[in-house]
Amino acid sequence: MYEHSLQAAEWIKAHCSQQPEIAVVLGSGLGALADAMTDRQVIPYREIPHFPISTVEGHNGNLVFGRLGGRHIMVMQGRFHYYEGYSMKELAVPIRTMKLLGIKTLLLSNAAGGLNPDYQIGDIMVLEDHINLFPENPLRGKNDERIGPRFPDMTEVYSKRLRDLFDQVARENHIKLQHGVFVGWQGPSFETPAEYRMLHLLGADAVSMSTVPEAIIARHAGLEVFGISVITNVAKAREENSHQEVQDAAGMAQPRMTLLFRELISRM
Repeated sequence: MYEHSLQAAEWIKAHCSQQPEIAVVLGSGLGALADAMTDRQVIPYREIPHFPISTVEGHNGNLVFGRLGGRHIMVMQGRFHYYEGYSMKELAVPIRTMKLLGIKTLLLSNAAGGLNPDYQIGDIMVLEDHINLFPENPLRGKNDERIGPRFPDMTEVYSKRLRDLFDQVARENHIKLQHGVFVGWQGPSFETPAEYRMLHLLGADAVSMSTVPEAIIARHAGLEVFGISVITNVAKAREENSHQEVQDAAGMAQPRMTLLFRELISRM
């Protein structure tokens, strides 16, 4: 898959003059951050060699290059999921393409279910750590030393430096944050009440069907990683979940998320 990432990176370089060092992955219902960028150049995933295609509503399926917070960035406006049928190796292509484009820092966002009983819909949770409950690790198989080491360290997946900076931005703007452990779930079915209880007992505060594979792949490649979850449904509500409700709840948090990310990027 290294060759696929290399070909994708070379194609992007030939079609985009910008050279960002920061990348952002936007989750369900969170695509509007890209609208706040200036000097935008939009490239649909379908045009990029070897790139997967987003098949989920709320994921626009574009790479967006431009400026935010005074910095050149690239944004994945929509991501890819294991439950869509993609292999873990295919999920690695976009992140490794970022590395080959010169990206140094990856900011991840997702819409997540709240497991912590203190969480409310609309809360923003800073990821302090994660639990991988996907059926396999995205680094399974022969290791390519051109990308990263056979056994990458995962002591600090999510950068403490960036977490502290994000906290500072939130305090200055009087925005409440939660901090917690994220668990990656295969999906695509939402969790049962018993599964919600089990995941919380395991030590998780929020659950979603993405992010963990991306974080592992990024750390393997030596990128600095930061992540947030927007809590779009909570276990204690015991109401039926729907993807539309997830998108609606994520949309309510977008102004705060955009402000926080813009300020974080400007100070990095």
